[in-house]
Amino acid sequence: MEILDYAFMQRALLAAVLVGITAPAVGIYLVQRRQALMGDGIGHVAMTGVGLGFLLSASPVWMATLVSVLGAVLMELIRWYGRTRGDIALALLFYGGMAGGVLFINLAPGGSNANLTSYLFGSLSTVSESDVTAICLLAAFVVLVALGLRRQLFAVSQDEEFARVTGLPVRALNLLTAVTAAVTVTVAMRVVGLLLVSALMVVPVAAAQQLSRSFAATFAVAVAIGVTVTIGGTVTSYYQDVPPGATIVLLTIAAFLVLTALAAPLARRRARALAAGDPPADPAECAIPATRAPDGRAGV
Repeated sequence: MEILDYAFMQRALLAAVLVGITAPAVGIYLVQRRQALMGDGIGHVAMTGVGLGFLLSASPVWMATLVSVLGAVLMELIRWYGRTRGDIALALLFYGGMAGGVLFINLAPGGSNANLTSYLFGSLSTVSESDVTAICLLAAFVVLVALGLRRQLFAVSQDEEFARVTGLPVRALNLLTAVTAAVTVTVAMRVVGLLLVSALMVVPVAAAQQLSRSFAATFAVAVAIGVTVTIGGTVTSYYQDVPPGATIVLLTIAAFLVLTALAAPLARRRARALAAGDPPADPAECAIPATRAPDGRAGV
């Protein structure tokens, strides 16, 4: 294939595959926790890290990782202790992150807002070998956490009180989820962009939920969608000369719409098959009324 003859496209495709895996792998926990926009907030904070990278002549990817991790931890602390003023504190954090990124990159020698554009919306030609190395290391961490602690993270995402009663370190797991989300944002920013990465963390999961209800199936389908759209968007961007981040996000939304359209008839077909396979119910007068045990469980 012609596209594989170019080193920059090889790097871009590898980064795209890693983004397609990691973003939905973390996004499924954020969706369960009803924190779908957390990735968007972290993306705003990461802009300060990118600007500091240019200002200090350091790697923007690693600097963005450091700043976004600190921002994610601060967001969790605000969620725990912020109470009624928490939303204002989060707004200040998000807007301050954007403003800091723009200010620092303009203070950097030879820096301008044009340098920030590739990080905001993604860019194929600017993915360097050092970026690929950083993305591979960060993606390995994300996958290890998302898969290795899937039972614990799922329990906390579903019901924090129940998880706390069972002895799980809820606050530590919440912090780990926030840190993993922050790392995922920096993994994806070179391909999708900081302003669009949240869509890739959330929409594939929402699309997968249209077809499956179990956690394992939703996880697998979401990752499959993520990999498909990131590769498809990267290839389309190369041949059609369109922005990769916007193309990937639009393909993701298209996948969601298609699966949503298919989900309704599939659900009706399953319902009819289930109804046809059920044995006839007893007449109402023959049914045994259910009672409830003192602990609230149903019994007879």
